[in-house]
Amino acid sequence: MWFRNLQIFRLADTWQYTSDELAAAMQKGIFVGCHATDTMARGWVAPRGNEQELVFSQQKQQLVALGTEQKLLPAAVVRQYAEEKLIDLEAAQGYKPGRKQVKEVMEQMTLELLPRAFVKRSLTYVWIDPVNRWLVVDAASSQRADDAIEQLKLSLGELPLSLLKTQLAPATAMTQWLAEGTAPSGFSIDRDCELRAVAEERAAVRYVRHNLDSEDVRNHIVAGKTVTRLSLTWQDRVSFVLTEQMQIKRVAFLDILKEDAERQAENADDLFAANFSLMCGNLAQLLANLIESLGGESE
Repeated sequence: MWFRNLQIFRLADTWQYTSDELAAAMQKGIFVGCHATDTMARGWVAPRGNEQELVFSQQKQQLVALGTEQKLLPAAVVRQYAEEKLIDLEAAQGYKPGRKQVKEVMEQMTLELLPRAFVKRSLTYVWIDPVNRWLVVDAASSQRADDAIEQLKLSLGELPLSLLKTQLAPATAMTQWLAEGTAPSGFSIDRDCELRAVAEERAAVRYVRHNLDSEDVRNHIVAGKTVTRLSLTWQDRVSFVLTEQMQIKRVAFLDILKEDAERQAENADDLFAANFSLMCGNLAQLLANLIESLGGESE
């Protein structure tokens, strides 16, 4: 349940859903698995597995989970079966099938093969912080975050939120930090980064497990490249990669945080609650400090 990626949204002041109200609204979009001829199914599931609660709430923080099933049916497999069918069809009618017939056979084979296709299952967690007005999706891609947001909109009717924007663009700030060799208060610069040229070809240089406080890196900045990704650690507790799109990736919590949660827990339910509480508390502080380092939020 510890989030590994943060797609960050700002909730409007009008957000007033209690956990019970949110769970009631989400009943309309509860997860039902793929039927025989479905290619995909999506809906809300209990964040803690087998429980019936669609919203896990702890100290005013809310956690929901979007379940997804997707049928794995490669186009090459459909074509293989369709070609066999088309050969039989050509022999039966005495001439080569036309474009319309080919399309119909492809659709028919897709419907016949879907019930036998493998199913890939995934979970996308969404953390809602009504106190600080954050909605954060644990997703590596914007598309996956958009899917969760869209499902929330379908359940709630409307969802007043916006992308997080800061006064100082992340790329500008990260470039400045590397050029000066100093991180903002509370943060330290780690060993991974990506720099890109602003020219049309967008030439890129990536450093992995490399000392970033070097002339080599600074020379790229002098030559006009900007930092588009930078690995950082906050308060020696959480490491992550900040991107130019204000996404936070590869989040890793220090082991001592997880050990603290384990010491507090007497059973699996207690451990889940302790993990969630520690995660929310640390991420809320991290976001506040990061936004401050980027000059605050922009209107």
